[in-house]
Amino acid sequence: MNPIITIVTLLLISGHRRIEGQKVVQFIFGDSLSDVGNNNYLSKSLAKANLPFYGIDFGNGLPNGRYSNGRTVADIIGDHIGLPRPPAFLDPSLSEDVILQNGVNYASGGGGILNNTGGYFIQRLCFYKQIELFQGTQQLITANIGKKAAGKFFEQANYVVALGSNDFINNYLMPVYQDSWTYTGDGFVDYLMETLGAQLTILHGLGARNLMVFGLGPMGCIPLQRVLGNNGECQEKTNNLALKFNSATAKLIDGLNKQLTNASFKFGDAYDVVNDVISNPNKYGFKNSDSPCCSFGNNIRPALTCTPMSQLCKDRSKYVFWDEYHPSDKANELMAKELIKKLGFVRVNGSIAPAIAPSGDD
Repeated sequence: MNPIITIVTLLLISGHRRIEGQKVVQFIFGDSLSDVGNNNYLSKSLAKANLPFYGIDFGNGLPNGRYSNGRTVADIIGDHIGLPRPPAFLDPSLSEDVILQNGVNYASGGGGILNNTGGYFIQRLCFYKQIELFQGTQQLITANIGKKAAGKFFEQANYVVALGSNDFINNYLMPVYQDSWTYTGDGFVDYLMETLGAQLTILHGLGARNLMVFGLGPMGCIPLQRVLGNNGECQEKTNNLALKFNSATAKLIDGLNKQLTNASFKFGDAYDVVNDVISNPNKYGFKNSDSPCCSFGNNIRPALTCTPMSQLCKDRSKYVFWDEYHPSDKANELMAKELIKKLGFVRVNGSIAPAIAPSGDD
């Protein structure tokens, strides 16, 4: 049986009840940069982080579905502002009590804003599918605590949307996809904005009020893009697409805030600081910003994923990238701190720490 259908069916069996003093949780929509194990439950998916050495610096050191040696950016931001870490939607242990206490993470490695993005991974959850699963979650919670309490629960929750990189790297920049020869770069960004705007509007209609959309980093500087080039340098065409996406998304978010009732949507852009880290790694305590910590070595690249047969760098905290695609825990921490500084997050759930003042370069 389809694991998604199985979990939704099991969850909807529970009885009705009301919850008093409900705390704030978060709902996360995204790709491999935010996935915490959903793809591990998709039996045919070719995009999984279920092998050593993924997760080596997290908890018990075993693979947990995160595409890194440690935490995601969403993990770190959530920890900072006092939000619980939401479990993967497809985790068989998910229940209404877990959702009410922790929220849910729908992120899926290989997923994108567009339905056809990452198709060669066979199974992954695109943004529209993730929204569909969120709608099922709402039905479950409403059945258990009532419409009024559920409405309050979802309206006070935090929402994270971190998608877009796969729409370029595993769609537009690959000639096997029709989008690559149907659109110009600007046209493709416009197409993404039209789709993303509709998706965020749906989320708003489902109660999302406090929502943050992550921007893209310099995608052309990930190890995979470098090694696919002729000189090992960053792919400027790819970086320019990321910049166009960020600019268009910032404008989109501003427009939605004006258009949608009580919307408090934010755009989290860490492009400049990540680009500076990659250009000047020593300034931030890194020694390597152009190759992955976990790989088969320079003679066999790209390896795409980290495996038990890979070689690990001597000091994981000195590498910006963990594998060919994804940042290390240390790099994720730096990005999270930049977003926390820019957006001035306030702690929730009874914590009394003051808001962090936005930086002067907003």
